[in-house]
Amino acid sequence: MADVSTTTASTAAASAPAGPPTALAGVIQFAPFIVIMILFYFLMIYPQGKERKKRDEMLAAINRGDKVLTRGGIYGIVADIKDNILILKVSENTKVEVDRAFIETVVKA
Repeated sequence: MADVSTTTASTAAASAPAGPPTALAGVIQFAPFIVIMILFYFLMIYPQGKERKKRDEMLAAINRGDKVLTRGGIYGIVADIKDNILILKVSENTKVEVDRAFIETVVKA
């Protein structure tokens, strides 16, 4: 019976905290979360921003006479530009108004 009380006392003494937690311990505890957030930014958000900027530059550079492809799969030549609306010439007698945001690519001739 004396062995059991000695073991319990030594276990209780070993599990007692040494002192109050420091600020460094809190930072170390959240370090994996911080690293994951940094990786998420550089693998997901940053490349999307670069692609968005490249697309905005492409849309801003559209001029009359450019051949474009819409998101709906229609090829046309830009006949006129009115702010954010492009008038595409699809065939000889057919013109279609398309919002600038729905242009997928500018096709190089």
